[in-house]
Amino acid sequence: MSGLKKSADAEAKRHLAEKLICREVQVSTLLSVFGEPHHYSFPSLFIYGHTATGKTYVIQTLLETLELPHAIVNCVECFTSRLLFEQVLNQLQGHHPSPENNYSSFTFCNTFNDFVRLYKQLTHNQGLQNQTVYIVLDRAERLREMEVNLLPGFLRLQELTQENVTILLLSEIVWEKFRPNTGCFEPLTLYFPDYSKVDLQKILSHDHPPEYSADFYATYINILLGVFYTVCRDLKELRHLGGKLSLCLHSLSAVLQEKKAALNFPKFCEPVMKGEAKETDTHRLWRNIEPHLKKAMQTIYLREISSLQWERLQQEGREAGQLKGLSAHAHVELPYYSKFLLIAAYLSSYNPARTDKRFFLKH
Repeated sequence: MSGLKKSADAEAKRHLAEKLICREVQVSTLLSVFGEPHHYSFPSLFIYGHTATGKTYVIQTLLETLELPHAIVNCVECFTSRLLFEQVLNQLQGHHPSPENNYSSFTFCNTFNDFVRLYKQLTHNQGLQNQTVYIVLDRAERLREMEVNLLPGFLRLQELTQENVTILLLSEIVWEKFRPNTGCFEPLTLYFPDYSKVDLQKILSHDHPPEYSADFYATYINILLGVFYTVCRDLKELRHLGGKLSLCLHSLSAVLQEKKAALNFPKFCEPVMKGEAKETDTHRLWRNIEPHLKKAMQTIYLREISSLQWERLQQEGREAGQLKGLSAHAHVELPYYSKFLLIAAYLSSYNPARTDKRFFLKH
């Protein structure tokens, strides 16, 4: 049995090394803090860093790969303490609100005292009292806007429940700005630095399409970073521009998904596909893609048009100003996705609060 366990651990570490690129130091630190499943872990861990530095992805991948019991909750979605408590309990119980159960939660939980009591009952019923349970609170800075006892209570949850539980707080702000004035238990802090240019090159090159060689795609990424790195170091935006739009869906199960959307990469490949250049003809490929990258520079971050509209614009060879909604246009319009957000907010204002889960819950 020990041999099988060592083999499984080696396979898990190999999988983590393949998935978590350029985060070896952070992964090693987290594994040291986690220890063995039956060991008591540190009561709370505060993980911070700028957006798109891999905080949520690293934590989620670690917990899922190592098959550790956990719940991952986005504090933007759970904007009240009741929603937060119930989502944690739902995930630990394996309960999914659906039409069959009328989108109801596993149990009602209104106060932190109720949460402590229900958590202890649930872990004993699930047989989790002998292993570490991890509760991940993403966008944890939103906790500062809730009840004053919520953050201090979560930081001392291990003490209050007398159970082996670790709270992981993920935030984009430093702990000094996060700490409540009333004082609280100090968590262990871990910083996720921004990706360097070399890191971005390695990560983006890892996504190369199977129909093209890795060196060819690496050349394209090098050109892309040469243009955009000085103005944008956000991995998600660079992936969007580079030809892969990554959508991080922080739902109750916190599953990271990717949706491919061809943006600029087809233009880079165009001379090769037409037989006008070889994959090694970097200068010819650069001259073909340069004007299209300059167009993309006008709307970097704003996402004023969808991927489909951008692809159609590229195919038609039109100038950026000719498509209504781009920044080059004379009059001002809302960014593309802001329009849908505004419409959704308007429509939802006419729905009763009890129907929110039915209409807006991610499945």
